[in-house]
Amino acid sequence: MNGKDRSGKLAVILHADIVGSTRLVQQDEQQAHARIREAFQRFGSIIEKYHGYVRELRGDALLGEFQRASDAVTAALAFQAEQAEYNAGLEGGIKPEVRVGIAMGEVIIADDTITGAGVVLAQRIEQLTAPGGVGIQGAAYETIPGRFPYEYENMGEHVLKGFDNPVRLFSARLRQNTELPSPIPKGRKRRRVSIWVAAAVAVAAVIAAVVLEHWYETREVTTPAETVAPVRDRPSIVVLPFENLDGDAAEDGFARGITEDLTTALSGLPGLFVVSHETAFNFKGKSASSTDIARELGVRYLLEGSVRLAGTVLRVNVELVDGSTDGTLWAMRYDGSIDETLTFEDKVIESVVEQLTRELGLESGDGSAKG
Repeated sequence: MNGKDRSGKLAVILHADIVGSTRLVQQDEQQAHARIREAFQRFGSIIEKYHGYVRELRGDALLGEFQRASDAVTAALAFQAEQAEYNAGLEGGIKPEVRVGIAMGEVIIADDTITGAGVVLAQRIEQLTAPGGVGIQGAAYETIPGRFPYEYENMGEHVLKGFDNPVRLFSARLRQNTELPSPIPKGRKRRRVSIWVAAAVAVAAVIAAVVLEHWYETREVTTPAETVAPVRDRPSIVVLPFENLDGDAAEDGFARGITEDLTTALSGLPGLFVVSHETAFNFKGKSASSTDIARELGVRYLLEGSVRLAGTVLRVNVELVDGSTDGTLWAMRYDGSIDETLTFEDKVIESVVEQLTRELGLESGDGSAKG
């Protein structure tokens, strides 16, 4: 995958989810799907009005991106007010309630798919938010100007899965006897910039250009291996799609399944950052080197593997690679019966997780130290 297909940046992420969607579908599948779809269509229109983008819409969840936390909160509150009115006019028990989480963090955008810590954090916050509510990460809350007519309730600090440090959360609502700000038309400036401010910006740009030119002239040239160093202060890994060496469709399903299950199992290890399997599968069939993939994803380690069937024997090879050197740190071969696929897969996953726990100096999921 080339650079233009993938980019990393800081963004404000909105994650919305239908509360109790399974229960609604069990009551009346067609009506539930229709009302959920209609709700998210209206939410998507509101997001776009407040200069956001709907990045993903999958079943009972919606993922949006904004440049400003204030726009994300305003769009969420506008939708929640509209949805409450909409539900009040519905008959029967199928009344989709939505909860929204908003966070600011690093994201990776590739092939119109957005992943990263910001996405996971918004989802974790949404899960802690009351139905019909809007939850906000403390860091995003601090960027919202006081002129907005909102009230916030401090929900305290929470330890969220996948994050080392506690995250302070707030819930937002519209202040009584006030109205939500209208979206600013696209192309219209928020305020007139004075000539003095413009001049100051121009001077700052000139100074920045001079400093940047000096930096390029004096900087030390680093080798590719040196630039691969991970951007995180904790071990990080990606489980690349296991290769099906036989090409048989049955083994292809097993290869994908073991890739996803390994990703899930490793995600449960404290102190380890694991790239989502959706992002990892973007590299399926690609010829990029381990160091290139590590640099692109900002990870230190890569777990690679292959699947092969010989008669009734299913063989799995697994290899742990250091992305900064392209060197193999650990490798193992597993053989099992094709008649006991799930049992064999569980055995492989348990062994790999245990080995990686020792190799990377982690703690097991139950908190006990390994190695």
